[in-house]
Amino acid sequence: TNRKMEIYNLDNPAYCEAIGLSKVHEAYANECVKEEIMQIGFNENSGYVYIALENGVSICSMLGQEVEYLVTDFEDGEEHFLDTYKEAEEKLELINQ
Repeated sequence: TNRKMEIYNLDNPAYCEAIGLSKVHEAYANECVKEEIMQIGFNENSGYVYIALENGVSICSMLGQEVEYLVTDFEDGEEHFLDTYKEAEEKLELINQ
């Protein structure tokens, strides 16, 4: 496939966003580098920087804090924040059953 990764709302990241970006990139490199990246961005409403993966997991950091893994249930809109990528994969599997 010939997809382009989108970078959203990160034209001039502040210090905390830059630290968060380094943490989500490190987590991506260490945990899930085989997954395709759909989007990298900053959510002004939540304060999270994130890497959204094609498989449905997002790697997030708020204000440069520790990384969390986000899985959204698109049936009811509920968001699940998990501590590890493995937990996020398991939650995603449960949601998709």
